[in-house]
Amino acid sequence: MKITEAKVIVCCPGRNFVTLKIITDQGIFGLGDATLNGMEKSVVAYLENYCIPSLIGRDPANTEDIWHYFYRGVYWRRGAVSMTAVSAIDMALWDIKGKVLNTPLYNLIGGKSRDKVLVYCHAYGKNIAETLIDVGKYVEKGFRAVRVQSGIPGIEHTYGVPKDNKHYEPAHKGLAHEEVWDTPRYLNFVPELFEKVRETFGDNIHLLHDAHHRCTPVEASRLAKELEPYHLFWLEDPVAGELQEGLRLIRQHSVTPIAIGEVFNTIFDYSSLFTEQLIDYIRMPIVHGGGITHLLKVAAMASVYHINTGFHGATDLSPVNLAASVHFNMAVNNFGILEYMPHQEIVSEVFSTNYRFEDGYLKIDESPGIGVDIDEKAAKKFPYAMARLPVNRKTDGTMFNW
Repeated sequence: MKITEAKVIVCCPGRNFVTLKIITDQGIFGLGDATLNGMEKSVVAYLENYCIPSLIGRDPANTEDIWHYFYRGVYWRRGAVSMTAVSAIDMALWDIKGKVLNTPLYNLIGGKSRDKVLVYCHAYGKNIAETLIDVGKYVEKGFRAVRVQSGIPGIEHTYGVPKDNKHYEPAHKGLAHEEVWDTPRYLNFVPELFEKVRETFGDNIHLLHDAHHRCTPVEASRLAKELEPYHLFWLEDPVAGELQEGLRLIRQHSVTPIAIGEVFNTIFDYSSLFTEQLIDYIRMPIVHGGGITHLLKVAAMASVYHINTGFHGATDLSPVNLAASVHFNMAVNNFGILEYMPHQEIVSEVFSTNYRFEDGYLKIDESPGIGVDIDEKAAKKFPYAMARLPVNRKTDGTMFNW
């Protein structure tokens, strides 16, 4: 079997998605997610101009060799754009492999370690009262784990909270808009938020929170310590991942579990965090982390250090990635939890899916490969529309982490 064609499909059913379709001489095709929120066209250009020409004629079964060709064979390694392209190629090749062998992806990477995958949702509100109402709605829907974000008094725009009552989507059409951030207000507010959530819903629900890279190591240590009484499932991205030594300070002062890495791309971003046991969950998603071939290695190394998976899974990633993530987490032993934000209904006009939510978990059927398909004709009805993530400044105008 040989690869005869590969094409990139860009569409915007509510938000932008980039999908790679690899086709073989036997007519079997595979899909890979290549979406990089706010930078979609950069991945498209890399795939079309540099990767696809080198794919034609290769045997799609050789996933390991092809992965190394597109990683080791490129002098300028790593980075979000190139690793998203590598991920899409790898995902599509595993999809083909499953279809050829007529078996679900999870059977190719170890078989089932569990029957269902625990997921967490996003609850938010403009204030604590509204947030408590939203948490209650998700608990009623059967979610057993909830990420809690809330508007903060004195801050106009807060990460994770929409300005209106619509579904939260941080990317905005056109150029990036600026938001203003105040860390002291945030640090004073968050413990009160989780105190109220625990008082209202008790201890039998998993609570998560995303600090979104906005604390210094000392600030993050204070936050993690003050949140200890509320037994968070995890505190996500308490510091920017570039300074990994900062996580040592958090560990010295708190036992709140830490999740980090949705902006990471390779195992080398994690190696010290694993060996020093500075984190508890890996957030790097399949679509940005080198695909299934690479994440299997990352998860294996993490397991040695008692670290579990907790992949990024927001709606800025397509149903192809979500399905691949469910397969992956069905198979690996050190699964922790998976982020799950249901896509808008309009997405189903383009993608047909094989997973379902049930009582706090995602389940997936036995379709061969990844099990997701794309309607190319329908995709053409939703042309690409540039949208950018926000940028952030402190109250004095200093540029800061968004």
